Amino acid sequence: MAEVVRMLVVDDEEGIRATLKGALQRDGTLVATACSGEEALDLLRDTAFDAAVVDLHLGGQVDGLRLLEAIRWRWPNMAVVILTGQGSLDSALVAIREDADDYLLKPARPSDVREAVERALERRREESLRRATVDQRVVRRGGFVVDLAQHSAIMDGRALDLTPQELKLLVYLMQNNQRVVPPPELVRVMRDYEVDNLHEARQIIKWYIYRLRQQVETDPAKPRHILNVRGVGYRFQE
Repeated sequence: MAEVVRMLVVDDEEGIRATLKGALQRDGTLVATACSGEEALDLLRDTAFDAAVVDLHLGGQVDGLRLLEAIRWRWPNMAVVILTGQGSLDSALVAIREDADDYLLKPARPSDVREAVERALERRREESLRRATVDQRVVRRGGFVVDLAQHSAIMDGRALDLTPQELKLLVYLMQNNQRVVPPPELVRVMRDYEVDNLHEARQIIKWYIYRLRQQVETDPAKPRHILNVRGVGYRFQE
């Protein structure tokens, strides 16, 4: 089933609201309308829309710029297309700087508005995917921040000088901090092969643990972050 898109049209001219609603309300898209900035704020208080088409010069105390500011505060990922008159290009550029996705000059053809909204929605989707990708590349636990793309690690604001293998070990322990990780599993992650016995795994991994502790522990002999659970394995503690 296709995802339902929810849109909001805000304009103080009834004819424009009706025309835009008819143009945008296709393929299951749900379109709500508001005749003023105040009415739009009431709707936006509790309702999340995917996109909004906003007239820049609304009557009343809440104009298009103030409404845009409220949208970015309450629903920062909403796509917003601004409608403005020929004599208000400077205001439209201000709206773009305030993170409107696009603007159109009035009178705008309904087909142009629809295309602008589709472009704005696509832009927001791409930004969301990009943020998700960045978030996956950065691992944070307590004072530790590891950037996988940059192959860098920071602890309490201090850069750590880790080899690629030490970085891989730290990240895996951070990502599995809710459990104790046995040595054979760590060797599989670090060296990409299965060890024959537990003793061999312990001998391999303890050197990496020793090196990692030299970087992240104030007193490596009394570790606070890379802990050994006797007979089981290792775990990370913030």
